[in-house]
Amino acid sequence: MVEQTYTVTGMTCGHCASSVSEEVREIAGVADVAVDLPTGRVTVTSERELAVDDVRKAVEEAGYTLSA
Repeated sequence: MVEQTYTVTGMTCGHCASSVSEEVREIAGVADVAVDLPTGRVTVTSERELAVDDVRKAVEEAGYTLSA
């Protein structure tokens, strides 16, 4: 398994975190998503390294911005 951490801006509540988590989980190979709301960090555990563009699309689909 591979673990990658990203920073997402714009999340302010549990619903925000849930929306991001749901969208990222739809990426093929994702096993787990953990969102730390106070820091905006999103840690993704997957079968293989994910393309940043795939993660960015999922985060934007949820209505937020991947900043790193």
